[in-house]
Amino acid sequence: MIQTPPVQDAPPPVTAPVWDLTVGLIDATVQLDQPSGPATRTVGTGFLIQAPRPDGTPRIVLVTAAHVLETMPDPEARIGWRVALPDGAWRFDPEPLIIRDDAGRPLWTRHGDKDVAVMEITAPETFTRAAIPLGWLADENAFDAWQVGPGDELLSLGFPRGLSSNRAGFPILRVGRIASYPLSPVSAFPTFLLDFTVFPGNSGGPVFWTPSARKRPGTTEPETAFIAGLLSQEVRVGDDALEIGVVTHAVFIRETIALLDAETTPAP
Repeated sequence: MIQTPPVQDAPPPVTAPVWDLTVGLIDATVQLDQPSGPATRTVGTGFLIQAPRPDGTPRIVLVTAAHVLETMPDPEARIGWRVALPDGAWRFDPEPLIIRDDAGRPLWTRHGDKDVAVMEITAPETFTRAAIPLGWLADENAFDAWQVGPGDELLSLGFPRGLSSNRAGFPILRVGRIASYPLSPVSAFPTFLLDFTVFPGNSGGPVFWTPSARKRPGTTEPETAFIAGLLSQEVRVGDDALEIGVVTHAVFIRETIALLDAETTPAP
């Protein structure tokens, strides 16, 4: 008797592991610092974006909170590159980053009224490859399209009080829940609250969603990771820290990059 072999279910589609999305953002996040005294320093967080110039040529842009750079008075800061070693280890390898010209003028571009700054930089090849595509920045319609709302989880990367996750200088990954409503329109609500503890050094870090973060049941699941915004500050009432962070929507990062484009495009 001839037996018909059972029909095999089609194999599931191959997708990138969730951790790849998060690790990609970790690789693109760097520490920014400048000495502020004999044994103290001002620390912030920045991340790299692939933002081609208007003529299409490649460009790497450093994104951070504007106040991070504004509180660094000296012309030279440091950016915390990391170098992979042949034995699998990593080395923290910070290098100088010139943030002001000889006259003391800022070399970064600031958003008109939001706590966002961007600056074109030259990065090592590994960081150039790690820079986040511009398309990963949420636009003004993203939260409505993806039904992002209160209680949804977002992740954040940073260097709280100048600490890193290890001696190699990788950022610390944190998670929090959206703690405010409504979130749109962005023109009316340019920032939103995230329920997690914020420390000096976190400012400027990316706040993002990946499939590893939990959303409310019955809401739309985005198909890929996206940058929701950047961490601007912690919420304080007097001397009390409320363990809540203020996040500036990513659309204002897009707007600040557009301002950079306008500054660097020759007049006709």
